[in-house]
Amino acid sequence: MKNWAFVSDFDGTISLKDFYWIVIEKYFPEGEELFKKWKAGEMKDIEFLTTVFSSIDQDEQQIIEDIRQIPIDSYIPEFIKTVQNHGGDFYILSAGTDYYIHHILEKYDIKQVTVLSNEGYYQDKNVHMNLDPEHRHFSERYGIDKSKVIQDLKKEYETVHFAGDSEPDSHPAVYADLTFAKDALQDILKEKHIPFIPVTTFKEIEAELKRKGFLPHV
Repeated sequence: MKNWAFVSDFDGTISLKDFYWIVIEKYFPEGEELFKKWKAGEMKDIEFLTTVFSSIDQDEQQIIEDIRQIPIDSYIPEFIKTVQNHGGDFYILSAGTDYYIHHILEKYDIKQVTVLSNEGYYQDKNVHMNLDPEHRHFSERYGIDKSKVIQDLKKEYETVHFAGDSEPDSHPAVYADLTFAKDALQDILKEKHIPFIPVTTFKEIEAELKRKGFLPHV
């Protein structure tokens, strides 16, 4: 078995703003009403995202420019290198789409990170998702079942840590060895009595990993 892996959600965890909010604010104001419907449980996550991402109506160059403006935790490139330099593999696990995640990784020259997400592609001035219902990680609600991914990684690695910020992340948190929770995820996990470490930044996560002996104190 491999030693350990660190798995992180992308939107709201690595990034400081969900890509769908950037689209809604710039190109799709109707998305605010859809957001309320989604949060009220009237729409599946994948329906909401599919609608928002296919309502951009911009040339690809403009979309890439918008993606590259997504603010991220400034410490994440450093954190990923630290994990990799100390025997860990880094994964990004997202119920969004790999289309914008790869552009962000490229911008910050982040290498050797495996992205597990809904496959996305540009076509006809929008971003579309290519979902495969036959895939073993497929979820009807999220496109990708994060808890199944973590369970599969646990078969490969002795230890799997996870970081997330919202409801979809509450499911994989059940299976991770340590869960680092930001924002809304903290209250959700409290309610479900799932253990977690509250954090706001990857610098704090690094400090915790040092404290627990997964990373050396330099």
